[in-house]
Amino acid sequence: MNDHRDRDPDGRARQSRPRDELGRPLPYGSVGVEPVSEEPLPPAETIAAATALLEQGRPFSAHEVYEVRWKTCPQAERALWQGLAQVCVALTHQARGNHRGARRLLERAILQLSAYRATAGPTYGLDLDDVISDARVEILGVR
Repeated sequence: MNDHRDRDPDGRARQSRPRDELGRPLPYGSVGVEPVSEEPLPPAETIAAATALLEQGRPFSAHEVYEVRWKTCPQAERALWQGLAQVCVALTHQARGNHRGARRLLERAILQLSAYRATAGPTYGLDLDDVISDARVEILGVR
């Protein structure tokens, strides 16, 4: 098999092409946005970093920050971090003009966040009802 994927020094597949603010690959040699760290952050720092990226119009990067946390968090918190990542992917689809994909991801995110809310697990200062409501407004135009 002829594998032309970009790889890091350890041989893991890594995309080295620059990306735009919505995560779309740009031609090699182009200037893209700064990639986000693949190191997990503590919960409050994860939320702060993702929020800052969303404010900069970078929902794809915010999704990556949440995804790193989701893949490394305690099992009991997976629905929280996965749901937040899915909200960001929904926002990415919306910004790219894929409204159907945005609605589908939003539905999945709402299921995850609602399931997590029912566990009464920590939300690290987030009001999940507000997160869901804000995403509905952004993607569906309704509360």
